[in-house]
Amino acid sequence: MAAPVGRLVAGVLACRAWAVRGVGSRLLSSQAAGSPWRLHGAVCLKRPPVVVQSKSPLQQEVDELLQQIELEKSLYADHEIKLMEDKVRLSKQSVNYDDDFDSDNKDIVLTQDLEDAWEQKWKAFKPAPAITEADDKNNRSSLNRKLQNTLVLLVKEKFGDEDIWLFPQLAWQAGETMKQTAERALSTLSGNQIEAIFLGNAPCGFYKYKFPKTIRTEDQVGAKVFFFKAILRSQDLQTSKGNGEYVWVSRDELKDYLKPAYLSAVQEFVVEI
Repeated sequence: MAAPVGRLVAGVLACRAWAVRGVGSRLLSSQAAGSPWRLHGAVCLKRPPVVVQSKSPLQQEVDELLQQIELEKSLYADHEIKLMEDKVRLSKQSVNYDDDFDSDNKDIVLTQDLEDAWEQKWKAFKPAPAITEADDKNNRSSLNRKLQNTLVLLVKEKFGDEDIWLFPQLAWQAGETMKQTAERALSTLSGNQIEAIFLGNAPCGFYKYKFPKTIRTEDQVGAKVFFFKAILRSQDLQTSKGNGEYVWVSRDELKDYLKPAYLSAVQEFVVEI
């Protein structure tokens, strides 16, 4: 029975792959055949959190409980064993004091001395603040903000007489895959200097909209946008746009920029940010 089931599963997967290729080819061929809908490739570029998010009171309480349970059930570490051995050795030395013994061991570094040195280093350490200057100035064009959250890149594009905030996107060109179009949108934005990892070869979302009436024609009614996800690899990004023409925003801030219809279409694949 295993062989027929295996052939059946392979046949289903092959049919699905054929169907996906067929849909993609029909979409691209419709573009080439003069469809009034323009095909666009867009990318949802994310900057992952830089620091760990602050714990809620409940999370902090559970974390302390788990640490206490782990401590009670754990064995002594090598450092703790050495600390106890040093205490035994010092107690013997205080009972049987010997000048020769003391002179021979005066250069020994005890475990407690190491702990004292580590404690001094810890007191001198000053962690960088989680609230940055960009947070204080609400500079949303900076990557150095909201370090505890995932941020996504939005750019301002002009459609007719209206400025609209969108994910970076470009129109599809003949000979490209849709992923290559999305990659070109990023490379055009950053002058081929952006470092990003695309998550898969298939789109994660789809949105269709009509152009403003001022630029809408019978041959160009609107656009069909296919979204891809990508992760920013570096914390530095130089774009071809000036400040104010692009922003890095969290999920809660998307509503300040995106139109409701566009936001409802994209929130499905940015829900985890």
